[in-house]
Amino acid sequence: MEKYLDPEKFVPFYESDTALLYRTDAFVALENIREQCADLIFADPPYFLSNGGVTCKNGRMVSVNKGMWDACTDYQQKYEFNRRWLSLCKRVLKPDGTIWISGTLHNIYVIGALLEELGYKIINNIIWQKKNPPPNLACKCFTHSTETILWAKLDNDEPYYFNYQLMKQLNENKQMKDVWSGSLTPQREKIFGKHPTQKPLYLLERIVDAASREGDVILDPFAGSSSTGVAAISKGRRFIGFDLEEPFLKLSAKRLQQAEISRKHKPVNAEKAPK
Repeated sequence: MEKYLDPEKFVPFYESDTALLYRTDAFVALENIREQCADLIFADPPYFLSNGGVTCKNGRMVSVNKGMWDACTDYQQKYEFNRRWLSLCKRVLKPDGTIWISGTLHNIYVIGALLEELGYKIINNIIWQKKNPPPNLACKCFTHSTETILWAKLDNDEPYYFNYQLMKQLNENKQMKDVWSGSLTPQREKIFGKHPTQKPLYLLERIVDAASREGDVILDPFAGSSSTGVAAISKGRRFIGFDLEEPFLKLSAKRLQQAEISRKHKPVNAEKAPK
């Protein structure tokens, strides 16, 4: 795959004809990558949930702490972190490209305000409704069963791409609404290992289908387990991802390689949209 970062400074952790995965800080990579190289950016930044609380997993009480990358001391730190990466994404995104950002109440409102502050225009506010969320152990509020995905573009006159007809076809020939329901990530998508915030493939595949064309470059600055990359490859796109954690990079490399093998053996007529 064509290099978008200086190969003398940035050596890919994983490289193929359709994917580039780097072990690097997202800020450093976004500062050095070629300008206007991404047709679509999907970002699943830290939600800053790691506050010493507990949640329910497989019927057991477990800590919500995910790692230092998910910890935050105050609002100002959260604001500056999100402002910095969103600012850098502006130089990376093509004039007609779009950015999708997933989050919860812990960070999405800060991000929404920053999008307007930094010169983006929000297109949609997607609600991802989880059919099987973990129960609320404290019983002091409603069960958290949704995440928000903001879809935005640069605030310019360039028309962005939206595959309206395919989305309608996927929704029984009716206009698709901005509430998407589905399960959490199934075990079959975790056969190479687990990531604490791994998104299900159906969610990323819909985003890739909706807002990109075959051959487009999909960038994920917080790659994690590279669900974005797997979805991009399965749909005939190219993928660039960044992450710092070696265990997650190794997990990603296995998933990306499997996706590429599956894509090569996929029948030509298998591109039909599912019912």
